[in-house]
Amino acid sequence: MTPSLQPVGVGWIEVITGCMFSGKTEELIRRLRRAQFARQRVVVFKPGIDNRYAEDSVGSHSGQRMRSFQVERATDIPGLVGEAQVVGVDEAQFLGPELVEIVERLANEGRRVIVAGLDMDYRGVPFEPLPQLLAVSEYITKNLAICMVCGNPADRSQRVVNRDARFLVGESDAYEARCRRCWDPNNFEPRQEQLGLGQNLSET
Repeated sequence: MTPSLQPVGVGWIEVITGCMFSGKTEELIRRLRRAQFARQRVVVFKPGIDNRYAEDSVGSHSGQRMRSFQVERATDIPGLVGEAQVVGVDEAQFLGPELVEIVERLANEGRRVIVAGLDMDYRGVPFEPLPQLLAVSEYITKNLAICMVCGNPADRSQRVVNRDARFLVGESDAYEARCRRCWDPNNFEPRQEQLGLGQNLSET
């Protein structure tokens, strides 16, 4: 069942999740823009750690942008929501467990809350607070990417730089989408190495 555009006496939570390059932010922006077209008041938030595109906007890998507030912690969100009917949150995995209570409170106030974020880290471990958000949400969308090695549907984020930190903001320089078969959290070789193309590429 598709959510209606306007909450009628009730709020709800929508979660968009999946691996890197699966179109999570693109889908978040699409839903928020539809709400704007319906003349609803929209506000968007992203964590301060994510400055890949701009400090004042969320951005997708495909180049879409939307103005947003940058927050350091989830508890900053309520004071910035104002009269918004629709609240968007991108890169939720960077905002910690406090986000769950904040999102629930906003939905209980009658707002539509749309959250996007990774469901697993590069090791394949559930990325809090997404599991908790999935449990309390009314609508769940799990996007799949395309495996950069074999072309199968991909649901894993392969880190291709040897860093131990769980939080590593990056794009194609740091991550690739992989399927279950091609994903290996202990192998940091990028796609060309997996395919045996590293030497040929370096010589061109």
